[in-house]
Amino acid sequence: MASCAGLALCGQALVVRGGSRFLATSTASRDVQRLAVPRAPGTRGITLVRTLDTDDDVPFTYDCSTVEKKSQENKGEDGQPVEKGSDTILASAFSKSGGYFALTDDSKRLILFRTKPWQCLSVRTVVRRCTALTFTASEEKLLVADKSGDVYSFSVSDPQGCGRLELGHLSMLLDVAVSPDDRYVLTADRDEKIRVSWAAAPHSIESFCLGHAEFVSRILVAPDHPELLLSSSGDCTLRLWEYRSGRELHCCHLTSLREPEEPWGDKRSAASRIAYWGQESCVALLCDCIPVVYIFQLDARRQQLAYRQQLAFQHRVWDVAFEEGQGLWVLQDCREAPLVLCKPVEGRWQAVPENAALKKVSAHLQGNWAMLEGLAGVDAGFSGLYKATFDNVTAYLRKKEERLQKRRQNPPPGPNGQAKKMKPEEASLRCSS
Repeated sequence: MASCAGLALCGQALVVRGGSRFLATSTASRDVQRLAVPRAPGTRGITLVRTLDTDDDVPFTYDCSTVEKKSQENKGEDGQPVEKGSDTILASAFSKSGGYFALTDDSKRLILFRTKPWQCLSVRTVVRRCTALTFTASEEKLLVADKSGDVYSFSVSDPQGCGRLELGHLSMLLDVAVSPDDRYVLTADRDEKIRVSWAAAPHSIESFCLGHAEFVSRILVAPDHPELLLSSSGDCTLRLWEYRSGRELHCCHLTSLREPEEPWGDKRSAASRIAYWGQESCVALLCDCIPVVYIFQLDARRQQLAYRQQLAFQHRVWDVAFEEGQGLWVLQDCREAPLVLCKPVEGRWQAVPENAALKKVSAHLQGNWAMLEGLAGVDAGFSGLYKATFDNVTAYLRKKEERLQKRRQNPPPGPNGQAKKMKPEEASLRCSS
């Protein structure tokens, strides 16, 4: 399911989305040029400092509600009018190099952008509303997963090309990923399964990763350990897999990491984001509607996850993303400080003082806060995906006992109109039945 607001990072390109709009900027600091002015005889020389404004300092904004809607989008498969979408962005992703960016919205559109410079390349229609998307490592295709359980591929080199059905599940898909060598497509669904399919022949299934007790909300292949997969679920676990064999290597129960006095201590929640930092093999896990980010470290040699710490915030955290060389960017519901940058200091992650990059990006967000305003009370999480249990047997036995009690108190009349007395053995037999 989509988050009400999102954050995406690739290199120094940063995108924040909210509602039907997104803002793209760069985390790079402004270039400073020093000019030495020749000194006149008998005078002291001076140095002029000039800040160079580059294109990266000018944010790029886009609003899906301004895109022209095609008339056929408003008709269903039976030709009858259907409910129009709200243009809300449901999912977005960068390509591996950061040269492309794509998003899908609530109006069943797939929009592809070139990022250097930012330019909209195409607006294509998808069959159903999408839940996740990703680029292949070669950046030749864009894979889109939808609510009906299907995955479609769209060409990147041919921006106007139609989608092609690649594979399907019997339940809603919540995430899709591709192995770094483009050999496997990994899909996570509502029915607790992770499927590993061959990219060249998606009908050929390599393995299933089974073990979650609830829907699988997020999956991530570790970039520097391409044989390992991270997954999260509504069962409040973070699991590590060797996905080609479907073997579970490690399981972390998030409920054991919570303190009893925390207001969300007994609240069930699923991870809305798994982020990975290759510099120190760190994993950041953000749970739905909980202002806490859990930090783990991946030990690939021992094939396990080690819990390090948790970062608590005063405001609702919408999304997190790592930037190589910088640290962990945190997007939160606070206009005064919409972004927080965290770095490891002496082995402990903590928020750093505001630097030039953080100040610049925060200023852009504050100037465009209208796209995030009003999202505080929006619940776009996973609450509707949990299993609903029905205990009909208990209700049946309770009602049966009530009927027997009434019959004991008011026995039915006998053949002469007198109340028939139930024998003790008959009463016990009725109770036992």
